[in-house]
Amino acid sequence: MQRYFIYLKYDGSNYHGWQMQPNAPSVQEELQKALSLVLRNEVQVVGAGRTDTGVHARMMTAHFDSEYPIDGAQLTYRLNRILPRDIAVEQIKEVDEQLHARFSATSRTYHYYVHRHKDPFCRNYSWQMHYDLDFDKMNQAAALLLQYEDFAAFCKSNSDVKTTLCHVTEARWVNHGDGSWHFVITANRFLRNMVRAVVGTLIEVGRGRASVDDFRAIIEGKSRTMAGDSMPGHALFLERITY
Repeated sequence: MQRYFIYLKYDGSNYHGWQMQPNAPSVQEELQKALSLVLRNEVQVVGAGRTDTGVHARMMTAHFDSEYPIDGAQLTYRLNRILPRDIAVEQIKEVDEQLHARFSATSRTYHYYVHRHKDPFCRNYSWQMHYDLDFDKMNQAAALLLQYEDFAAFCKSNSDVKTTLCHVTEARWVNHGDGSWHFVITANRFLRNMVRAVVGTLIEVGRGRASVDDFRAIIEGKSRTMAGDSMPGHALFLERITY
């Protein structure tokens, strides 16, 4: 048995996330259907993780196993011919059979985009701010994320997770210089809805509704009800996965 990694990207606007669901379209479903059709065999793909409804990915990885050798370049070409226009395979390559798309990943990076002025070309991929934000304070609060490991405060309620521990190695707001910003956060793993909840809470700090000390108290309180609202998914991108 040989293992292959698929590197792909997608616009998540038309999907209820990566993971297959009974009555809703998903990226995983589209990829599995295309692979099974091209390879003329039932293929199961395992992704690096799940993305929520409407969330995009500039880099997603998945793996599948095959009993016979596959030409990665040729398969990439054939998949892109039949996949929807909002899903693109960038590369398929053979890897060690022990490498796992999800469990072998050492870090994941997300970006969340915001912009100040109305822009029809940003509306599907960035969240428009309707008020001024203090990004200096937001960065002070974001830096606190590197000091903690338990992020229960930002985990979606009733999630079936065994642990709420994550190791965050990067968290900061980046100024584009044109009235738009993005939040970058890197960790070994993320809880369901975590990034959007973190951003929503940082927005509260930026609006002056919560202080930096309040943000620390929210983390230490470990209660989702203390944190801010979850931000819309359309402005969130899975940016990078490392192995």
